[in-house]
Amino acid sequence: MVIDIGLIIKIAAIGILVAILNQLLIHSGREETAMMTTIAGLIVVLLMIINLVNKLFTTVKTMFEIY
Repeated sequence: MVIDIGLIIKIAAIGILVAILNQLLIHSGREETAMMTTIAGLIVVLLMIINLVNKLFTTVKTMFEIY
């Protein structure tokens, strides 16, 4: 299983974008919206990682199957 460098770059880009939006919203006085933006970014990244975890478990399962 090879981790694609593109996925790491996408996760980093989402993190940077969420951090910038968070700071902009906090400085404009919208703390609640900033928190929701942070939670939305976290959910998006977790959904991206769930696919990788699924592939990992499938690979481990096929390794230990007895034919």
